[in-house]
Amino acid sequence: MSLDELRNLLERHVRPDLTTAIDGVRICRIDHSVPPQSSMSGTVLAVVARGTKRLALGVRVFEYGAGQYLVASVDLPVTGHAIDAAPGHPTLGFGMTLEPAAIAELLLQAGPGDLPRSPGTARPGIAVSDAPDELLDAVVRLLRLLDRPRDRKALAPLVKREILWWLITGEQGDVVRQLGLADSSLTHIRRAVRWIRENYSKPFRVEELAQLSGMSVSAFHRNFQAVTAMTPIQFQKHIRLQAARLLLANSPNDITGVGHRVGYDNASQFSREYRRQFGAPPSVDAVRLRDGAGATAAALP
Repeated sequence: MSLDELRNLLERHVRPDLTTAIDGVRICRIDHSVPPQSSMSGTVLAVVARGTKRLALGVRVFEYGAGQYLVASVDLPVTGHAIDAAPGHPTLGFGMTLEPAAIAELLLQAGPGDLPRSPGTARPGIAVSDAPDELLDAVVRLLRLLDRPRDRKALAPLVKREILWWLITGEQGDVVRQLGLADSSLTHIRRAVRWIRENYSKPFRVEELAQLSGMSVSAFHRNFQAVTAMTPIQFQKHIRLQAARLLLANSPNDITGVGHRVGYDNASQFSREYRRQFGAPPSVDAVRLRDGAGATAAALP
């Protein structure tokens, strides 16, 4: 029953820009299967109500379908698409941003025996599970508030808090709880991830990132790959290429300049790696972006 009502609510309230009247909540409807698109995952809960989505993170591939949820605890470069969307049978999804401060507050208020012990090592930054009835019911009640503007301001924060509780006590609780723990391995890796995202055009030494994360080089390598499924250099390359694609949408005739701006000194290397990432050289993809045929789509929810 919750899944049927969830589909109806998503169909009724979806907007072209995916946003809703509830802060941090998005609704996705996909009517056609399209080639995989690259984007950043965000820190998010994504629930599928109809259809199936496939998401790639490095060498890892995740599939989640109706009645399943995905959590991303780090903002990661991913490639995703709906694999069975069709006219009359759209893929429908719910997304909610996961805020570390809200998770930390819940963890502080929980009693010592209310939560299982989290492992000391970093967990993968993305995980998939079947959605329990309690979680689906809370998502439905949150979306019902879209029809009740008078009640929404007071009740939406309470229902979002309940959704977080079902997540941190659920099957993927370890992944979500690390978002709210100031000294977790995930938090240290997120510090390095944020530095790379903000400084993607600059060269770096892994030893410096390890120091920034408060880890030995070997521990940093191990934890970074556990969370992101990539080495730090591979992660930087993904961020550079995604940034280049966004720049090409505005400067399709300045391919060499775009490559240089994102950190590539060698134009042929830029073209080669761009083609490997997006399936076409930058000159061809720039035309598609200009025409709107290759615009990057959000992978989540």
